[in-house]
Amino acid sequence: MKYEQQREQFQREGYAVFERVLEGELLDILRAQCGRMVEREDARLDALGVDVDGITHRGNRYFAGECQRVQPELREMLFSDVMADICRATIGDDAYFFYDQYVVKGAGGGMSFSWHQDSGYVVGNGGPPDHKPYLTCWCTLDDTTIENGTVRVLPFSQVPATREGIVPHVRQPGTNDLVGWTGDEEGVVVEVPAGSVVAFSSLLLHATGANRTDRMRRVYLAQYSPEVILNPGTKQLRRNAIPVLRNGKQVTFA
Repeated sequence: MKYEQQREQFQREGYAVFERVLEGELLDILRAQCGRMVEREDARLDALGVDVDGITHRGNRYFAGECQRVQPELREMLFSDVMADICRATIGDDAYFFYDQYVVKGAGGGMSFSWHQDSGYVVGNGGPPDHKPYLTCWCTLDDTTIENGTVRVLPFSQVPATREGIVPHVRQPGTNDLVGWTGDEEGVVVEVPAGSVVAFSSLLLHATGANRTDRMRRVYLAQYSPEVILNPGTKQLRRNAIPVLRNGKQVTFA
């Protein structure tokens, strides 16, 4: 599918919504693998003897990355026709799988997440400051609402400086969040059904609220870059660089 409306909005505002594109088998895979991830993260925290590790806070919110390396079933979704089409409609005809991550908010008060750019986290964690903007696909395993901490975005038209590059981010004590915006703007609240993809540029400021419901709020992030991203200095590969699209043609399949 060409997704012309989403293509135009992504270029203008830095984000676009693809509703219910992962329903069925792909959503079932993401949900099944999410439960295994939470179990693995709790075991990892037990082994470390801590409840907080970086931006993961046991029971409140989990950020678990590089999941496809230990859960290869996820590649069925990462290299699907659906995700190839979304890459074409957003970052263009060349795309590499870069990184994946589960982001889960616990029931009954799962923590909020501060305004930031995903590229701000790349730089804040030692990555190259001159990388091209990449694509984050925020894939919902549950209906996401204000009540359970859905994503809010600040479109490029509201904060034009973000279209041009990475704003300074500051580490917040306690949460360990990297905070890139402290303005009063509420942003655009994006409420979508399960199986949807909210696609946004790594330069787009976004945040999520607390989960005030009695169920977990589960999201899977799949990120794709228009170029191979290398670490500064060493020039070694940062994360992954598996080609998905070359000149518009899909070259890696599940």
